[in-house]
Amino acid sequence: MQFETLEIEGLLLVTPKRHGDERGWFSEVFREDLFRKAAGDIHFVQHNQSYSKPRGTVRGLHFQLEPRAQGKLVRCPRGRVLDVAVDLRRSSPTFGKHITVELSAENGRQLWIPSGFAHGFCTLEDDCELAYLVTDYYSPEHDRGLLWNDAALGIAWPVEAEAAVLSGKDRQQPTLAALGPMFD
Repeated sequence: MQFETLEIEGLLLVTPKRHGDERGWFSEVFREDLFRKAAGDIHFVQHNQSYSKPRGTVRGLHFQLEPRAQGKLVRCPRGRVLDVAVDLRRSSPTFGKHITVELSAENGRQLWIPSGFAHGFCTLEDDCELAYLVTDYYSPEHDRGLLWNDAALGIAWPVEAEAAVLSGKDRQQPTLAALGPMFD
């Protein structure tokens, strides 16, 4: 299992090793001992999975407030997505900055997103599934979002706003400037 640090502190790109032969391949997609060595004392409590039928589906940008903030280990076991993490930590030198990573069934990569970040993705093909382990339970009272196409974020989404498939909730999220302090 390979762990790669990214441009924004705290984010990790995780690439599990695949052992293959004529039958296909086998992979350990998560090992607590190796993950803790790379990311710290992390404990997962919930495993989520989403399915998005059409290409151009955007989900996010989502996060939960303290004390129910969630870290997420995200992977794409079916299809291909552009995954996005936005730094919402006010004291961070990369506050408001983002990274994008392509996650796919083919590349097997995963993205570790600690609490203090908003997370979202856009499907790059039809019939995509995302699976993610989270460090706290879903809490509707602490659930928040950030407008996916806020110009201040500068995210190069692979879909035009009018063609994006979004929930009503995600179309109405506030901009970064309207959020106010979320995380220290």
